[in-house]
Order: sequence, then C-alpha cells, then structure tokens
Amino acid sequence: MNAYKRYLTIEDPNHIVLSGLPFKPGQRVEVIILAEDKEREALASKLQQLFKETQASHQDNPLTDDEITAEIEAYRRGE
Repeated sequence: MNAYKRYLTIEDPNHIVLSGLPFKPGQRVEVIILAEDKEREALASKLQQLFKETQASHQDNPLTDDEITAEIEAYRRGE
C-alpha cells in the first residue's frame, strides 16, 4: 500500500478539503485522520533524552554481560 501524507490545519471541523492528490480518478483510497498530540511528542522527547543520559552514564564504565545477568537475576528474585 502506498502512503501519502498531507498536513493541514482544521478551519472548519465539519469540512476538510484535500486537493492536488496523486491518485487516479476512481482509485479506492483509505483515509485515516490523526490529530497532533503535543503532550505525547513532549513525553517521547523526554524519554529520548533519558535514554541518551543513561547511555552516556555508562560510556566510561560499561556494564559487563555478567553484571547485567546478575542484575536481571536479582530483579527476578525480588531483590
């Protein structure tokens, strides 16, 4: 399935106009409308930053496979 993405701002919630689409007359398409979610985008950005900080904290002293295995086993034991 080919995808075509177009961004627009809703001016009238009862009417959306899409023009200049790259489809042939009579071609069947599926329309999905996704609203922008600023809160979710901000949360994703914070999570990405946390990942970067976590990775950076172990660059000078990386965990060994044995240390990782020991942490997993301790977690599973409830420690």
